[in-house]
Amino acid sequence: MKWIFPLLLLFVCCKKTDDNGYTVYKIKKGEHRSVYSYNRLSENTYYLECIFDESAIYTSIDPNNQYDINKLWGLSDCNKHHMKNSIRFGWRWLNDSLEIHWFKHEESKFTHEKIACIDLNEKVFLSLNITQDEYQLSVNGKTESTSRACSKDYNKYKLYPYFGGDEVAPHDITIKIKEYYK
Repeated sequence: MKWIFPLLLLFVCCKKTDDNGYTVYKIKKGEHRSVYSYNRLSENTYYLECIFDESAIYTSIDPNNQYDINKLWGLSDCNKHHMKNSIRFGWRWLNDSLEIHWFKHEESKFTHEKIACIDLNEKVFLSLNITQDEYQLSVNGKTESTSRACSKDYNKYKLYPYFGGDEVAPHDITIKIKEYYK
């Protein structure tokens, strides 16, 4: 019976692929998640293209939550649950700008740092490279690095677009992502 829940997660998704090969993720108003799915990954280098439209513009109910980092794409690491160890690209709308951050859970504590500001309705090129000691995350060629909690090569699982911390999406949010693995 333990296998039923992961199997169901594979089929309960809110995503589609458009004519340009982008997977279209929609976080519906009042929700956090765009997808309920479990996909294992084993690569250490990932390339992505993403496009945010005007739906990425939002105002939090609690002004302090405007500083929260929403999640774009990432993966678990160190053979642990993603709330224990993971690395992601995150985003937020702050001061009339769309910021892209790295967002890391390490031993259940999270940290983040802004990598770049991006334009709406433009292709953004992202890459993530995992080494024994660190994560290297790039946005349109600008790279930031952060330490890694483990040094072995582990299987990982993919993390999908997610809005908020304690607030849910104030309206439907659409994000397009195209993934390349090497």
